[in-house]
Amino acid sequence: MVEGLQNDHVYHLKGVYAHFPMTIKTQNNQLVVENFMGERNPRKADIMEGVDVSVDGEEITVSGSDKENVAQTAARIEQLSEKGNRDPRTFQDGIYITEVEE
Repeated sequence: MVEGLQNDHVYHLKGVYAHFPMTIKTQNNQLVVENFMGERNPRKADIMEGVDVSVDGEEITVSGSDKENVAQTAARIEQLSEKGNRDPRTFQDGIYITEVEE
């Protein structure tokens, strides 16, 4: 508890694509991913209360003092890029957690 108040919990994520360039942005307390694998409809993930999300190109940083809310928001963003019935060995597009700072 004290650790979260002194130093934020931080998750780093990265958006990876092969052919269709996806656009990642935040708006209205949601993270929006457009053009994921050529889809026309944007995918959205809610950002939990007390969590800051910053997007720099394909790099996403999720930070906050509540460890559970930060981890849940990072998990929602990662699950946002599920590919359905496609082979994950071939279709590696998505958003993945790359680093967790404790």
